[in-house]
Amino acid sequence: MTGSRINPKPKQTNAEKKVKRRVLLLYNDDVNSFDFVIKSLVEICNHNNEQAEQCAYITHYKGKCDVKTGPMEILKPMKNILSDRGLSVTIE
Repeated sequence: MTGSRINPKPKQTNAEKKVKRRVLLLYNDDVNSFDFVIKSLVEICNHNNEQAEQCAYITHYKGKCDVKTGPMEILKPMKNILSDRGLSVTIE
C-alpha cells in the first residue's frame, strides 16, 4: 500500500505538556438522593440531564464515577461546591 500513511499523533506544545489533567471523582453515599446528585452535577459540572443521570447510576452501582476531567484550577472550585452540598468527591 504505497502512499497510504497513518497520521501520527499530533505533538503537544510546551504549554499543553505543563497542564496536568486531573479527575473529579464522585463517590456513592447513602445520604443524597438521585435527584439531588443529578441536579448538582447539572448545576456545578455543566452536565446535561442524561450525562448527570448516567454518572449518578454509575456511582450508585460501581461506588464511584469520574464526573469531570481537567486542570486543577477548573476542578477545585467544583469539588469545593459539591463538598459543601454534602457530596463525597475527590480530585486525583
